[in-house]
Amino acid sequence: MVLSGIGLGAAYDGYRVVSNRLGFSRLWLPVLDLLYWAAATLAVFQVLAEANEGEVRLFVFIGLLLGVSCHFWLFSRLVIALVEWLITAAHALIRLLLKGFDLLLVKPVILLYRLARVILGFLIVLSMFLFRFVLQLIRPFWLLLRWLAAPVTRRAAAWAASSQTVQRTVRIMKRAASWIAGRWAKWF
Repeated sequence: MVLSGIGLGAAYDGYRVVSNRLGFSRLWLPVLDLLYWAAATLAVFQVLAEANEGEVRLFVFIGLLLGVSCHFWLFSRLVIALVEWLITAAHALIRLLLKGFDLLLVKPVILLYRLARVILGFLIVLSMFLFRFVLQLIRPFWLLLRWLAAPVTRRAAAWAASSQTVQRTVRIMKRAASWIAGRWAKWF
């Protein structure tokens, strides 16, 4: 029972340090205290059932009181320091894991994204350059074709001028041809 009392004192010190470091609100402290005492009661009953077949006598309470007193007199500062060190080590380990996650997963994904953007931009610029280059190569053939087709288009225009509907169609086609010629001149 003395060892159980020492264990209860150590568990209480650990619980107190953890609840203070984690910053639980005052509303949760009674609930956490109730959970601690329920767990402590179950632990003491388990020890009492194993050691004494569950008999509760005065020496059980005296042993628990001596154990708790011994803990608070001799071991309390050591347990508090150990629990605080464990919490600090856990925080450091979590920071290390998060930094490793950032370094091994997040940064490479960002780097790959930026690299893909640069490569895509380069490919777009290259394709635009090649498109303009091909259009410059085709321009002489286009001019030759236009020159060869000029007599045919003039005769077709004169024939089409005879009808009103055809005249509207010719005007629309002339506008489209001038728009295409304007775009062509802009490109070349």
